[in-house]
Parts: sequence; structure tokens; C-alpha cells
Amino acid sequence: MYREGTEYYRTPRGQHPRSANWSVVRTDVLAQYSAFAHQNWISPRPLLMIAGTDADTRYFSEEAIAQAAEPKELFLIEGATHIDLYDRDAYVTPAIAKLSEFYGKHLGQ
Repeated sequence: MYREGTEYYRTPRGQHPRSANWSVVRTDVLAQYSAFAHQNWISPRPLLMIAGTDADTRYFSEEAIAQAAEPKELFLIEGATHIDLYDRDAYVTPAIAKLSEFYGKHLGQ
């Protein structure tokens, strides 16, 4: 994932003219953060997780769905990596269609 991310952000594909293209990693803050600590606060709001089948981060989405109450769904996009879902039309298009379908159903038109 880090190689793919580096290739994305350090090439015209992911660069932005105002980006310095570096970051400071705060491992102390990162080590204490859990995106799933309050999973129970989401329900009964709908939760849709979208992940690529080849994403290194897929297990985060699987964990979130396992802990969440209904309504929930994990939508996997075959062959996509984490970074592919940023901008590759073959993967983004089905993700957008799924977002529209899922939230249209659960939140109304």
C-alpha cells in the first residue's frame, strides 16, 4: 500500500500544485486512535463500507461491518486496491452506483 500510495502522490496522477507532498506522522496520536471505538453510535443510521478485494486496508471495512448493527453492507469491488478507488473509473463508477443505491434505499430520495 505504501509503494502504491507513493506512486500515486508523487506522480501527476495524484499531485496537486499547492501540495508540498510530505507529511508529519504523529505515531503517538495515531497509535491511540480507533475509528471503531464508537461503532455503536452509528446505528440505526445506515453504514456502507466499500473496499477493493485487493486492498491492504480491506480488513478495516470487514471489522467495521462485523461490529456494526443494521442497516449495514460491505460492498467489495473485484480487483481494486485501496488507491485504485481514488480515481480509477473502472472501480469508482461501481462505487458511486452502490452509494446511490444504498443511501437512496435507506435515506430516501
